[in-house]
Parts: sequence; structure tokens; C-alpha cells
Amino acid sequence: MSAYVLDLADIDGKMLPLVGGKAASLGELSKIPDIHVPNGFCVTTEAYKAVMQNCEEFNSLLRLLRPYNSDWIGEVCERIRNSIESAAIPMSVRDDIINYLGRHEAKEAEAQEVKIAGAHEARGAGANEAQDVETYKSNETGSHETLDGNAHETQGGDAHETLDSDAHEAQDGDAREADETLSQNSKPFIYAVRSSATAEDMPTDSFAGQHDTFLNISGADAVLKHISMCWASLYTERAVAYRIERGIDHSSASMAVVVQKMVFPEVSGIMFTADPATSNRKITSIDAGFGMGEAYVSGYLAADSYSVRGGAITGKRLAPKERALYAAEGGAIEERPVDASRRDAQALDDAQILNLEKTGRAIEAYYGKPQDIEWCYSEGGLHIVQSRPITTLYPLPDKQNDEGHVYISFGHQSMMTDAMKPLGISFFQMVEPTLVEAGGRLFIDLAHDLASPVGRVLIKKAIGKIDPLMAPAVTGAMERADFMKTLERGKRFLSMGSAFFTWELPLQVLKITRKNDPAIVRDLMARGDTFLRRFQVEAEALSGADLLEFIKTDHKRMQKELYSARGMGTVYAGALALGWINKKMEKWLGEKSVGDVLSQSVDNNTTGKLGLELLDVADVARECPEVVEYLQSAGDEAFFDGMKKLNGGGEAAAAIEAYLEKYGMRCAGEIDITRSRWAESPSTLAPMILGNIKNFGPGASAAVYDKCRKEAEQKTQDVLERLSKRPLGKGKSRRAGKKISVLRNYIGYREYPKHFMMQYYWLIKQALLREADRLVQSGALRNRDDIFYLRFDELHGAVRTGSADYGLIERRMGEHIVNEKLTPPRVMTSEGEVLRGEYSNGKLPPGALPGIAVSPGVAEGRARVVMKLEDARLEEGDILVTAYTDPSWTPLFVSVSGLVAEVGGAMTHGSVVAREYGLPAVAGVEGATKLIRDGQMIRVNGTDGYVELMQ
Repeated sequence: MSAYVLDLADIDGKMLPLVGGKAASLGELSKIPDIHVPNGFCVTTEAYKAVMQNCEEFNSLLRLLRPYNSDWIGEVCERIRNSIESAAIPMSVRDDIINYLGRHEAKEAEAQEVKIAGAHEARGAGANEAQDVETYKSNETGSHETLDGNAHETQGGDAHETLDSDAHEAQDGDAREADETLSQNSKPFIYAVRSSATAEDMPTDSFAGQHDTFLNISGADAVLKHISMCWASLYTERAVAYRIERGIDHSSASMAVVVQKMVFPEVSGIMFTADPATSNRKITSIDAGFGMGEAYVSGYLAADSYSVRGGAITGKRLAPKERALYAAEGGAIEERPVDASRRDAQALDDAQILNLEKTGRAIEAYYGKPQDIEWCYSEGGLHIVQSRPITTLYPLPDKQNDEGHVYISFGHQSMMTDAMKPLGISFFQMVEPTLVEAGGRLFIDLAHDLASPVGRVLIKKAIGKIDPLMAPAVTGAMERADFMKTLERGKRFLSMGSAFFTWELPLQVLKITRKNDPAIVRDLMARGDTFLRRFQVEAEALSGADLLEFIKTDHKRMQKELYSARGMGTVYAGALALGWINKKMEKWLGEKSVGDVLSQSVDNNTTGKLGLELLDVADVARECPEVVEYLQSAGDEAFFDGMKKLNGGGEAAAAIEAYLEKYGMRCAGEIDITRSRWAESPSTLAPMILGNIKNFGPGASAAVYDKCRKEAEQKTQDVLERLSKRPLGKGKSRRAGKKISVLRNYIGYREYPKHFMMQYYWLIKQALLREADRLVQSGALRNRDDIFYLRFDELHGAVRTGSADYGLIERRMGEHIVNEKLTPPRVMTSEGEVLRGEYSNGKLPPGALPGIAVSPGVAEGRARVVMKLEDARLEEGDILVTAYTDPSWTPLFVSVSGLVAEVGGAMTHGSVVAREYGLPAVAGVEGATKLIRDGQMIRVNGTDGYVELMQ
């Protein structure tokens, strides 16, 4: 067997490093029963390496691609390609390729001879048939002679002529077919030469269209030339940029080349075994047109589109097919007009469409995942020329069955849409086992709720407050009668008796509202602090498997504490008061979002204090110029040790350490226990402290708090006075006064349960990392952070046995990298269909971006698009534009004049804190970080819920 060339039939998917993605896929395809792949062979990556190892110019140019520089990247890529194309192919490689060409052509010639023999046999059969006709004619003539009358003679003569004509026509047709076959066999063999990169057509990165394919190539010299051109296409500018974006090292990329018999299609196109528009895995989408498929893969020419579901054609869209691409003499591709009679006809008949769908499902079943397939019909047969996984589909939960499900994103509710690591996923599932995982995110299955009339009512009321775009998407699912019939039935997620909704809850809400006592909040927070101290003491006394068993068991106690009827009743008492005030004041006074203004500077808001107390830290640091300079480049390693050596550094370090003692368990994406906390990465606070020093003067914390408190007090007085002057005003004013008191007494507690959970998680994380350190010391782990890629029960097993499955850990690491690139949908079904909601734009200014009003007021300013907290560089008056804001973003709120977030609802944490600071905010602005440019002037209308682009 040659190291440089392999037959496609000898290749399988495990040989990807040797043959590249395309060849590996074609080799696998050729093994599927009844799937026809054009014959050919692969020039392996060993051939590419043999050429490159002696190409000194290539190796020196490769170094210029690091680091990436857009100014010269095009020039460097062109020079690299030229060096590859001009590099001499070693004789051993050249000989192997030419030998395989000869073997391939010999096989094709043999196949043609068999076909010719068959044609000649058919010709011989036609001659015999003609002889039989002559015999028949003679017999017929004899019989006619015995008959009397010219009519019979005429009838017999016509019959003879017809039989004679048919027989000779059949004989001539067979002869013509044989002659055509002989003529084709005398022409040069024609090939398609295709790039097959090692990072191509992979489950996670398709690289589709990044490398070159050459069609209609004839002759050994031309084939060799185009093989070199395929090698060179590894360094097209688009391929280099794609690798850089995916974090793939250029030196690790290699190129094989597929050389196949050229197929000349009558009809060709693309087939997706999942609808690319909706992601529905039950629908096959087919694009088809006349001639060669490259025109349709690239979108150069319009194609018919067909939809098929379960063996039935469900949709057709016919395109006017005026032109098509065909192979021409001399290896060229030419565009020709389509005959007028065929332009508006279906490119495929219905039988061919259904055959394609059946073939696509067979290929999908073989690979175990939806496929993007290139195909063609030639000489009446279906040929598959490529199949790759569809990498743009969001994964489905593993827990699938034949019944229908509707999944809503838990991350959109928790303001954390990033991918979570396995340990973080499993911790949340310990608290709420009904949560399912897909693509490194958690989802809630609403199937049981939507299958119930009561559940549908609760969902409609609750879901709009969670995320504004979820509600219309879920409502759209409810309107599909056929789909609703498929829903699985069982215990509802939103039902009395669950962790969130107990039978005692409504009674507690009523009792707490009537009592209206701020001491209730102080008592609940004290109970939480006592619980955490008890856990810390007990956890520190344990180690090994005993510690993990304790953590698993204690989770139930934590859940009981976190979701107690008294605690949840207090949250709901504040939230219901806010809703009542906003609704009644709009009705009675014609003013929106009054309750949001009244929520400013309330007591016991742990998240609100995050930003204010960091202003106090800035006051200490601003007095130490050396500390200010140090913070501009400080890293996490020896963060405090380095600071304490500076003039005034001891005081600044003490202030930061005191802040971290209270809030060090917070971080961006904090619901994932594996995320680095501020206590672990204190340098994350540096840009926020520096921003506070730049944008505020001394004593800003008290000034900001007092300003917001006075606004709330003035609004209270204004509202009550205005109400008292209305009809029945005294009663309305009295009722409003009570609700305002309830609101200010309880609404701050809304943030404590999350604060409590993050403290609990921080204690658990520290305990688990101590166990990880022991595993590292024993040699069972390489790094302490490797435990993040194990689920809790797997970590429990590793601690108990003193060994870890590194194959599993490394696979999970790769999966997490893939998951990080995915965009989670708000709502999807068990069929994979992504359901999208839309806003009604009727009342918005032209061009405005719709969202949901979460904190009232209007702000104009410079947009600062910030995706990572540590990258924030804000100035006073800026408007923060980001994907989501969890409590860790709160310190930035004191510096900005407005907030725009892609994710969120009226009661999510970022919205609550925005109201606390009196910050105009709009959430649920889909695509905000892409549609708004960094530095662009915008206007945020937090009262009516939209964003205007002013430049």
C-alpha cells in the first residue's frame, strides 16, 4: 500500500489525519449500502508533507502569519500559495500518483468494455429479432394468399412494415448506444480534483468553501498541477482567517487531495436533512437545478427548493432556471442557456425528490447526525459527491423520546447564556433535577405544562416577565394543534407543591404583605448567614468521599432554605406591590413605570451595594498614585503582595480585601460554579476601580445613594398628592401609600437568594478544590481545574477511587470549546425547530430597535459594546450595550447613563439593579451587540422599551 495514495474504497473516518475531512467522508459514504460515490483515490497528507519539508520559503513565510495582521495577510498568503504551487513534487510522490491514475483509468476502461459488450449483445439480440420478423413476414404472406380480398393484403402489408420498422429501429438504437460508448471511451479521462484538509468537514468545523476544487481536469500533468493548487488553497486568505477565528494552529493544518472520476450531471444540488431555516430535524430541504452543482452550492444561480417530511413532499418553490453550468472542451466550465421549455419545470420529478430524501435519511442514520449533502443525477443514476455534518444546528437534549417537547432557555432567565462546564451543569441539576442540558446550557422542558390547560394559563402569565421574546415563541407553539397533540404528559414544572410553588406560598404572601415589617427581611438574611456558617464549619471537618456525600445531601437543606415559603413569599410580596403600583399609576395618573422610580435606594439590596461599595474602594485607591498606576497592569498572581509593597498600598489592599470578603464570591456568569470568582481573580476589579476614580470624585457612594433615595421620596410625595386630588382620591392615595411602603420594605430582598446561593457555591468550590489539590498531589489529576469537566457524581467517583478518566476529561474539554461557539435559542422543540418571537413595531420610531422597558427614563450617549466584564473601559455618560448583565456587572452601573441588553426581562437581576440606580434600561434587544456599533450615539427609551440609533 502506498503512503502517498489510497483508493477511496480503502478509506474510513478514522483516517482523517492522513486523508483529510472530505476524503474520510467520501470513504465512509462509499461503504453505505446503495449509496453511489464516483470512483477515485486520495493523495494523502504524507504527500503534502513530503513536498513542504523541503520548501524553505514556505516555512519562513509561515512565521509571518503570527501574529495576525490584516494589513499584510493577503500578500503573505499569496506568496505562500506561489511557493507551494512552484515547489517540486518528489519523484516518489509523482510516480505513485501517476501509477494510481493509470490503475484508475484501466478500471474505467474495463468498465467501459463491459458496457460496450453489453451494447453489442443488445445489437446482436436486435439482429435476431429482425430475422424473426422476416420469418414472421413470410409466414404471414402465405396465410394472406389463402384469403380473398385486397383489404386483407393491405392490412398484412402494413403490419409487416410496422414490425420491420420497429425491429430495425431497436437495432439502430443499440448500435448508436454502442457507438457513443466507444466514442466516450476514446476521449481522455476527465477528473475532479478536490481539496481535503484535515480541519475540513468535521463535526464542529465544516470549513465549507474555504479550500479549492477543480473540475473537468484531463491528463496526468494537469492533474498534478491542480493537486499542487489544492495544497496551496490551504493558505487562501479566507482559510487562514477561518483558522485564526477557530483557534487552529496553521502548522497543525495539512492537506490531502481527492481525485475522482468526473460526473457530468443533468441535475444537481444540495440536500439538508434538517431544515436550515428552522433547524427542524424532521424536515429535509432540497435545492436542485440543471447542470453542475457548483452554481447552486455557491448561490450563483437560483435553484428549485423542495421540502420533504416523513416521505411526503410538503413544499415546492420553483425558480426560473434560465442558465446552467456545464463542462466544456479543454477542461473549462461554461454557462449555457436552459431550453425555454424547461426553465419553469421542476428540476426533479416527485419520484426523484422522494428518492433523494430516502437517501439523505440513510446517510444521516449512518453518521448519527444531520447532514449537508451534495448530490447529482447523471445518466439516470443518483451520485453522492459529498456529505458533511451540519455544524450550525443547536444540539438537542439527550433525553429524547417519540413525544413532543418544548424547551425554554434557563440561561436567558438567569442572565447567563454562556456555555457551562459539566460540574456547573450538574450542580444546578442537583437543585432542580428537571432541568435538561443541551449544548452546555440548561433548559426547562415545558411539555407537561403546555399539555395541561392550567399549565398553559400559568405559562402565559409567567413567561413574558422572564423574557419578552419567549412569550410569542411559546404562544406560537400552542397554536399548532398537531404538535400540541404530541406533547408528553406528566408532572408540570410550574405547579403547586414544587420547589418554587408550595401550597403555603399564597398564604405567606398575604400574611407578609399585611404585616409589612422590614424586620422579616432582616430575619431571613440572618437565617441565611447562619446556614452558611454552619455549612462551612461542617464542610471543613470533612474530606474525601465523606465531603462529597455531605455536599450532595446538604443540597437538599440548602434548597429548603432558599425556597422556603416565607422567603419566596417576601420576594413575591415586593414584586406584586411593584406590579400593582405600575398598573394602577398608569391607569389613575397616566404615568408609566412609577414603581420603578420608587424602587431606588431601598434597604437590604445586596446587589445594589456591589457598585456603591466599590466606589468606596476607589476613594481609598485614588489617594495612592502608585496604586492607581499598579492597577493599570496588575495580574492575579501576587496581586496583593505586589500592591502592599507600594506607598499607600497597604490601605488600598485592605480595602479591596474587605470588599472581596463580602462580595468575592461574585463573578460574570456566576451560576456556573466553575467560573473564576473575584476572590480568585481580583484583577477583574481593577478596570472598574480605575473607572470609578476617573468618573467620580470622593464620596460618590453616599452621593449616588442619597440622590436616588431623594428621587424616590419626592416621587412618593408627588404621587400621593396627585392621587388625593382625583375623584375618590383619599382612598386611592391611602392604598397607594400602603403599597409603596410594602414595595420599599421588601423589594430589596429580591436579590438576596441569588447572593445566598453564590456564597454557598463559593464555599463548596473551595472545598472541592482542596480535594482536587489532593488528587493532583497523588498523580490522579494533572491540574486542579480538570475537575470542572467532570459531573458531580463522576468527581465523587474520582475522589473515592483516587483515579480519573482522562479520556473523558479531554473529550469534555473539546466539547466545551465547541459549545462556547454556539448561540443558544430562547425556545426550541424536540424536533430541533428554533421558535422565534417578534416584537410589534407599530408604535416605535422608524429604525428603532425594539425591546422591553425594564427601567424608566430616556438617556442619550455613546454606546460602549462590552462582551466581557474585564474589558469594560467606560466614561461618564456612556451607555452600556452587552449580551446580558448578571449581578457582577452592577459596579459598572454607577458609571453609565443607560443600559441595553440582549437578554432579560422586567424581573431579572440586571433590571432590578438598574431601577435601584435610576438607570434607563431596555432589555431583550435581539442582536444589540451586533446592530449597535461601539462608539455610536444612541438614545435609550427605558419607559417605552426601544433604542434609537442616532448616527
